[in-house]
Amino acid sequence: MEPPVDAPIVRESRPRQDLLTPESPKGLRVVQITTNPGHNNSHIYMESHVFTPDSRRFVYQRFRNYDPEDPNKAAHDTILHLCDIEDDFSLRQLTDEKGAKAPSVSPDGKYVYYIVDQTVHGGEKSMLKRVSLDSFKRETLLVIDSPIPGTDYRPSRYYILSTISLDGRRLAISAFLGDGQTEGAPYGLLVFDLVDCSVRLVYEHPEFCNMHPQYCRSKDDEASHDIMIQHNHGSRSDIQGKNMKLVADDIGGDIHVIRDDGTNWRDLPWGRDLEEHVHGHECWRGEGLSVIGGIWLGPMDPVQRPIVESMPVPTDESTAHLGKNLPGAHRNLITREIDDPRFNHFAFDPSGTKMVSDWIRYAAEGRRGEDCRLFIGTLSEGEDSCLKVRYLLHPGCSWSGHLAHPHPFLSPDGTKAFFNSDIDGNLQICMVDGYEYP
Repeated sequence: MEPPVDAPIVRESRPRQDLLTPESPKGLRVVQITTNPGHNNSHIYMESHVFTPDSRRFVYQRFRNYDPEDPNKAAHDTILHLCDIEDDFSLRQLTDEKGAKAPSVSPDGKYVYYIVDQTVHGGEKSMLKRVSLDSFKRETLLVIDSPIPGTDYRPSRYYILSTISLDGRRLAISAFLGDGQTEGAPYGLLVFDLVDCSVRLVYEHPEFCNMHPQYCRSKDDEASHDIMIQHNHGSRSDIQGKNMKLVADDIGGDIHVIRDDGTNWRDLPWGRDLEEHVHGHECWRGEGLSVIGGIWLGPMDPVQRPIVESMPVPTDESTAHLGKNLPGAHRNLITREIDDPRFNHFAFDPSGTKMVSDWIRYAAEGRRGEDCRLFIGTLSEGEDSCLKVRYLLHPGCSWSGHLAHPHPFLSPDGTKAFFNSDIDGNLQICMVDGYEYP
């Protein structure tokens, strides 16, 4: 057992009411949680399991060497911290290992599981570790310094996100499986057994460079084994696993669901169409069985970005990867009653009825956001329900590099919304509460 990181607990939050506009609802409180100008910080990602179930504490990341020109590099070397909202937003460092990444808080709120990826720093091993949120002691559960059992693959370049099953017994993450010499080497979906501290490879394919795995949050035992994964058709990586092409230029990627043993392949009926593309932000609808996905219509800049809800559909060789044209699938365009939908990153609460999302109109000259907003919303139950939204504020994001996106998400109780902002130059974490859902 390793001792806690020897670092002081600090508090550095300050009000940021200047992010409100005349159109913002009355009564909102905006807090910038991290303010130290010497550090860049961000949330992990919208659907990441970073909160304790009491909505009091959450995990975030601080970058050792943040480079806005190469945010992907920064994301592979982070220092994990814990914020205690009720303790005046106190901040406590959890890790100091180089290569720490991909945290997931256990569903009972007792531990943070994470990967220490030394393969991207010239090392030859990776580790699965956890830190107690009671004693803050760290523990190494598994060291991988040889091929994954039953394979010839040694994982490297682990994905920056992990996902944990609702029972807290399994953690899934993707990694590169190349040997540094083979062209077209695959990426793989790894599932760690957190009880017996083992790992197995359940799926591999060279076009899953941005797999984005997400465990289903349903309390149904069978459904809790489902993992949603993203397929970047036409993607290309070099022999070291560095991505050279994220997705093909024509009909793009699609989204699938598989069981965490690699069986029971299903598709979502989105994208893969010249008129509609999956833009790569999707999530399970709370603890339900349906999936919410973002699509874009027309050219990339400027673009409308509606949101669609569907159930995963079993496919065979004749129907797989058809996207929007998948036969027999139900699609509910939940933004169909909203004028000019441009929703990019979004997240739902466990009930699946409350949502937060950013909204972006790109500047004519490129990807830098000339108009970025934050909305909350409600989605009633039913397969043909419509989303209702309410504007909150302008988050103050430059949109320069993917880490400088708002990446908003909700506390489990839905009372607080969190987002990133680099309005002052450095990337920092903010929170807004005091709102009422529409």
